[in-house]
Amino acid sequence: MKAPERLRLSSRLLRQVRPYRLQIAGILALSFLAPPMALMTPLPLKIAVDSVLGAHPLPGFLDRMLPGTIPRSAGAMLIFAAALTLLVAALTQLRDFAASILAASTSERLLRDFRAQLFRHVQRLSLAYHDRRGTADSVYRIQYDATSLGNIAVDGVVPFISSALTLAAMLVVTSRVSPKLAAVAMAICPLLLAVSAIYRGRLRSQAHEIRRLESSTLSVVNEALGAARVVKGFAQEAREEERFVRQSMGTMRARIRLAFSEGGFGAAVALIAAGGTAAVLFIGTREVQDGAMTLGELLLVMGYLGQIYTPLKTLGKKSATMQGHLAGAERAFALLDEAADVPERPGARRLVRAAGDVEFRHVSFGYGDERTVLSDLSFRVARGTRVGLSGATGAGKTTLVSLLTRFYDPTDGAILLDGEDLRDYRIADLRNQFAIVIQEPVLFSTSIAENIAYARPGAAELEIVEAAKAAHAHEFICRLPRGYGTLVGERGMCLSGGERQRVSLARAFLKDAPILILDEPTSSVDFETERAILGAMEALMIGRTTFIITHRAAMLDHCDLVHRIDGGRLVERAPAGLATGARGGVS
Repeated sequence: MKAPERLRLSSRLLRQVRPYRLQIAGILALSFLAPPMALMTPLPLKIAVDSVLGAHPLPGFLDRMLPGTIPRSAGAMLIFAAALTLLVAALTQLRDFAASILAASTSERLLRDFRAQLFRHVQRLSLAYHDRRGTADSVYRIQYDATSLGNIAVDGVVPFISSALTLAAMLVVTSRVSPKLAAVAMAICPLLLAVSAIYRGRLRSQAHEIRRLESSTLSVVNEALGAARVVKGFAQEAREEERFVRQSMGTMRARIRLAFSEGGFGAAVALIAAGGTAAVLFIGTREVQDGAMTLGELLLVMGYLGQIYTPLKTLGKKSATMQGHLAGAERAFALLDEAADVPERPGARRLVRAAGDVEFRHVSFGYGDERTVLSDLSFRVARGTRVGLSGATGAGKTTLVSLLTRFYDPTDGAILLDGEDLRDYRIADLRNQFAIVIQEPVLFSTSIAENIAYARPGAAELEIVEAAKAAHAHEFICRLPRGYGTLVGERGMCLSGGERQRVSLARAFLKDAPILILDEPTSSVDFETERAILGAMEALMIGRTTFIITHRAAMLDHCDLVHRIDGGRLVERAPAGLATGARGGVS
């Protein structure tokens, strides 16, 4: 990354973790206790060697800490060394425990909020984005890339700072014991920095590649499981497995390459540290032989040397793993940077309940520059009118009503509701004016009552039942083992197609919106079910502006007006009877 990009990413990370600054400050405060604990760790060994086995006095600060009533005999010093070992171990474990609990709590809360932010943004992106990118990529970024934020803020930066503090403290103490050995120990730092610089870019790019491949693999799983009936119907399980394995192979190879890079980096850091240890051991032994330092002081320096190189290794490893976390954070922030294709204008108007007058003025729309779907559509629908939309598959009928609900915006022209451009209304208010019943009703894996109430959360039980009765769904619901509490399964697969459609109609009744959109609502049901649904829809359409997309003449008979669309253009508009009669019925 170039310097401006690194600065921008760092700034975004800081803004994201700012609400948790007190918790992170607490983690840092606990990390500040690590250096004193590390400094105390080798002291019992020095006391045992110099003051128990040898005749050297205690270090000055320890001698001042001990009460004068405690004898300085070898036995007393041995007991003191053992007690000090236990005390340092207990304090270290207590600090580690408190730090791990606070870190886990902060990381999980940070992750929850960041995932919620990503999920909220993804839901606000237009359907064009999801059509173009698919859902698996967004799922991967929310579920997996989002974890990078906590890994960076809590598991990356805090240990990084703690290791740096420990390193500084160890260098200060070691230089007081032997400036020469401290200088020798730190001579390896330029080599470590050079190795880190060499590997950093490679690790980041490999981490990006792995996450991209894993997202693609997740897409294969989503597609195969989402189309399980088709896969089983054509006996293509082996083919889908082969596709999954082939996609996974790319991920596997990328992970192996990353493991090689991380292993090479770790080996280089370990060998450089081993070289520094060997040099200190060689020079330190010479110092003891020459009488320049005691054996206990050499052991103390060697103990501190381990405490110096451990943070150095930690800094190196964190630098390697941070590249993967930074790659994930970049991908998550890239999702947040996706601009909504259907933005809400500043100061957009509130809309409580529309009258239902709709007008299309020279509306054109295309998916990108290469595919035009609708061309120069102009017509007006008065409130309460039932409009049938007919035409060949792919003519643009569903796209037309998708523009009406602002799932997309026209590339040219304007759509007016009650004389105002749709883009001047608040999006949530606008969409509350529509009740939609589609060919394949979407139900959630919860109870029937909750699915009906999805149109109006908080609706009373009596209102839900009345909506179900209006949709001719109450009878079959009462026959179910748990009635309205029956779980419908994933996407409502525990119900038949006709039952799902009637639950969807009950949802529309409960919403009581002024504009109704029916997109092939009876195309996948039998004749008897169609009759029941038509009866329910006849009641639902009363007093509402209604758009009916259908190929069936029986549905068009319920319309006041029929618009036929061909190749994205309005080619015929006529009263329903004339439209169907002239063609001998719509097929």
